[in-house]
Order: sequence, then structure tokens, then C-alpha cells
Amino acid sequence: MKVLVVKMSSMGDIVHAQPLVTDIHKQFPNAKIDWVCEAAFAAIPAMHPGVADVIPISLRRWRRNLTDPDTRRAFRAFVERLRRVQYDWVIDCQGLIKSAVISRLARASHRAGLSWASSRDAVASLAYDRKAVVPKSLHVVSRNRAVAAAALGYAVAEPARFGLQPPAVPTAWRSSQRAYAVLIPGASRDEKLWPEAHWLAVAKRLVGQGLQVCWLWGSAPERERVLRLARACGSVQDASAQNVAVATDALANSLVPPFLSVAQAAALIADAQVVVGLDTGFTHLAGALGRPTVGIFCDFDATQCAVTGDAPCESLGGVGQIPALDAVEAAVHRLLATAQVK
Repeated sequence: MKVLVVKMSSMGDIVHAQPLVTDIHKQFPNAKIDWVCEAAFAAIPAMHPGVADVIPISLRRWRRNLTDPDTRRAFRAFVERLRRVQYDWVIDCQGLIKSAVISRLARASHRAGLSWASSRDAVASLAYDRKAVVPKSLHVVSRNRAVAAAALGYAVAEPARFGLQPPAVPTAWRSSQRAYAVLIPGASRDEKLWPEAHWLAVAKRLVGQGLQVCWLWGSAPERERVLRLARACGSVQDASAQNVAVATDALANSLVPPFLSVAQAAALIADAQVVVGLDTGFTHLAGALGRPTVGIFCDFDATQCAVTGDAPCESLGGVGQIPALDAVEAAVHRLLATAQVK
């Protein structure tokens, strides 16, 4: 059986859909599963051994350059690649008009997706011949699994298993063998941020427990923030400068890595003793990679979108509910007790 999964963005949403691959392979061990997603996030489904091929798309970039001849050529090349395989099923668990269009462009005997009442874009349901009625109140991971189960006719009974295997990528900028924690204090919106004084307190406590603190960042403002926090925490190995390639000061309290791709960040996260992060894609990826993870939610649903994975995870806060420092520190303490020293 050949299956195409359409879940293109965002990063966290793609992470949340990975257990459906594990589910399908348990029911159909010989299934060939391909995946369409934004090129920037293609490394995520590629980490699942059950995904045979990742078909990258660059809709976000193409929409900014619709009249550019290069855009038209790139889109034609994408469609050509998409249509190389005749699929038995296309499973669209995104439920948007854009994902429904991609589902129709693919060559397939059957197409499945969310029903009119279950989709974010209700009209998207018109693209499918198998429509899954999935309560919007379900956890996002359960919603994705339910679409695939409804399409292929099996029951979802066991806990979700992400099954991701982090890539082996070089990290010459980190030569220390010390155990470490990863902190992710950056977010897409200021409303999601947690007070810097709280981050500093958590970092100092982790350092006091013998861990080096690795500060993950993804933009220039985030780099400035993590450098400020790292310096306030004591000695710093700053590998974030553009030309830094070899680690120095391996005994520093904090490590600020260079800008990391999704694959590089996954390799770093995969060996962390604990991860503490805001409601971002990398925090959700940490849980999926089986690391004990504390998710801090300051402006989003911490129940329906709670961090989950193949290791203990805790999510604190919610819309307009900034988690207290002592609650986060207590969660970190509990999860550190479950960490496997590597």
C-alpha cells in the first residue's frame, strides 16, 4: 500500500503528526509512506524510519514571488515529483484549503481528511472521499492519528509513539562530554515569552546541579536574548558568531551554539538530560525525540497542545496564564529524575 501524508506546516504541527506513521506501519508493515511538507521542516518526517520519501514544498516562499519565473518553474517541478507515484491513499491531516489542493494534485485512488465540521477550513473537506469526524477538543496528536485511522479502517487504542531517530550530524562547536540541558526561551510572538529573570533562575539551578546549559536560538533578537541570559549565568562558550567552528572553553556554564538547522538542533536536543522551552516547534520536537521536556505556555492552550512524546513531559500555563517560577522548577526537578544519563 502506498500512502501520501500531507502535513506541510508549521513545525510543531508536523511533529504532532508523526505518530500516525507508527500507527500505519503497525497495521500495514509493508506500507510505503511519503510525506509532503515545507522544505524548511523536511528533516522532521525524514527522522521517522517509516517515512520512505519526503517531498518538499516551498509555498511560503512562492506566495511572496508569484510572478517570478523561478517560482513557476519550482512549482511545476514540485507537481511533477508529486505525481510520479500513484498512491492508494492521500491522507490530509492539515484540514486547510492549501493542503486540500495538494491532495487533489496528487495521483491517488482515495483521499482522506477532516470532515466539514472538523476542519479549520471547512471547504477543504470537499476534496476528500473519506471524511473523518474528529472532535476539535482532542489533543492535536490524537486528531492526526484519528484521520489516518478513519481512512485505513483501524482503531487507535495504544499510546502515541513518535519513533523519531535523530540524524547524526557533526557538532564541532561542542567538544565537551558534560551532561547538559537545553533551554529554548525564544518564541514567534512576544505574548509567548516568559520573564528573563525566570529563565536565569532555572539556568542557575541547572548549572548548580552540574549541567551545562545550551541556549537554543533561531533569529537575531533571540540570539541577543540568549547571550544576555548566558552571560548573566556565568562563563559562556559563545559559538554563535558566524565564523566559529571549533569549541572553546568547554567548561563554561553556558553554551550558545551557532544558528542550527532543524536536523542539527534535533541532534543537540536528542542527548539533553532535560529540555525547557516555550510553546515552539523545537520544544515539541524535544518531546517527540524522547527527551524529558517542560513546555511553558504563556499565550496558548497547554492542554490540547500539550507537549507530549516518548518520555515524560509536562506543560504549564495557558492563555494569559504565565507559569510561576517555582512550578517550572519543580517540573524540571521531577523530569531530571527520569533522565537517562548517556
